[in-house]
Amino acid sequence: MRIVFAGTPEFAAEHLKALLDSPYEIVAVYTQPDRPAGRGQKLMPSPVKQLAVAHDIPVFQPPTLRNAEAQAELAALKPDLMVVVAYGLILPQVVLDIPRLGCINSHASLLPRWRGAAPIQRAVEAGDAESGVTVMRMEAGLDTGPMLLKVVTPISAEDTGGSLHDRLAEMGPPAVVQAIAGLADGSLHGEVQDDALATYAHKLNKDEARIDWSRPAVELERLIRAFNPWPVCHSTLDGESVKVLAANLSTGKGAPGEILCASKDGLVVACGDQALSLTRLQLPGGKALNFSDLFNSRREKFAAGKVLGQ
Repeated sequence: MRIVFAGTPEFAAEHLKALLDSPYEIVAVYTQPDRPAGRGQKLMPSPVKQLAVAHDIPVFQPPTLRNAEAQAELAALKPDLMVVVAYGLILPQVVLDIPRLGCINSHASLLPRWRGAAPIQRAVEAGDAESGVTVMRMEAGLDTGPMLLKVVTPISAEDTGGSLHDRLAEMGPPAVVQAIAGLADGSLHGEVQDDALATYAHKLNKDEARIDWSRPAVELERLIRAFNPWPVCHSTLDGESVKVLAANLSTGKGAPGEILCASKDGLVVACGDQALSLTRLQLPGGKALNFSDLFNSRREKFAAGKVLGQ
């Protein structure tokens, strides 16, 4: 089977690795154009491109698949199937129709829950009990196609956006390989999604990572876990930015953002309802540290009565 793979980030690269170890032929890889990254803003290839180059697979990086030239380039590859994982470009219907068996997608949620750009983080933020990967046939709509295969994992009270991402990146690739085998022998048939149950996972942005201390502590604790390692929840103290990487629910009352007490166990801050004990912080110019380490050296900075977020 001639497969074209389309993906960009590390999550997609894990899927490509599994396909390279499978019996199927990867005839080409599509990925986003190189982007500037790091302090020097040098152009950096995506994780998927780096893996493809290392295996001598032809790489295509069109800025869009909506023009006739890019579509003709894909058609010339004569793919049987296109596997799409976190590619980042919309595939118009003419592209979806090119492969003999169509296009399939590995999506990091239990569809129809969390269609869209950030399903992993939104599941943690919402307090979902479970997540998973859905392998589906692709349609022109956003994550709306028939579901071929699902794998499920519980979301624990300790899970972060990062830990759930890594677990799903392990679960998704074998599910895709299994789904391809089912499509090849005709044993796998899609289940139509119930649109009434669909929710949309909006793209993450740094603005929503700013902590609003008037919100309930239970919501903020989930948000802090969901946004670790990116975009990382943050607030201010004494006019300086403070990144919050971990927190536990606590007790106490005060004005939202008010420091109630500090100890080696954590920095207790009042919220709109209950309080949070902040256990891992990053101050400007420093690295992320457990609060017990910060408390030893910066005790005066975290005096009771000070207010975060002013």
